[in-house]
Amino acid sequence: MARRPSSTRGFARTSSLLQGQIRRTSEARGFAQSRLLTHWSEIAGEDIAAISRPVEIGYGRGGMGATLTLLTTGANAPMLEMQKVKLREKVNAVYGYNAIARIRITQTAAIGFAEGNVSFDQRTKAKAPAEPDAATVEHARATTGGVADEGLRSALERLATNIITRSKDRA
Repeated sequence: MARRPSSTRGFARTSSLLQGQIRRTSEARGFAQSRLLTHWSEIAGEDIAAISRPVEIGYGRGGMGATLTLLTTGANAPMLEMQKVKLREKVNAVYGYNAIARIRITQTAAIGFAEGNVSFDQRTKAKAPAEPDAATVEHARATTGGVADEGLRSALERLATNIITRSKDRA
């Protein structure tokens, strides 16, 4: 009885199985390198990735200088508009040459107006501030002890506690 030769030669990585399909899909949208899609938060930075997403790269007639289209919400578009030059430099660093000449910002999803509900949830959640220790609170109370108004003294104690805590963290 002859053994059938194995076509898989053992287990294969999922990335190698899907790499061809991902490449075809991303190239259909103009992305020659899928790294721009998969590592957007690393390329653009956490603050820009939290408010935008790359949608398409369109190449001009001459083939020189592509246009990167970014999707964002209406309120974040002016903030993104001011950072276009720096963002273009970061994206071109991924390609290794000046592949992107322009960045276009759109405020609707590529699928249409009705379905344009996009969530940008790549931003990591901020940590809740830690409670100050007893020595810090006591030092803040001693500092604001001469204030007669209760509301003002309470506000100054909170301010002093925050300043002392932050100066300890930086030291």
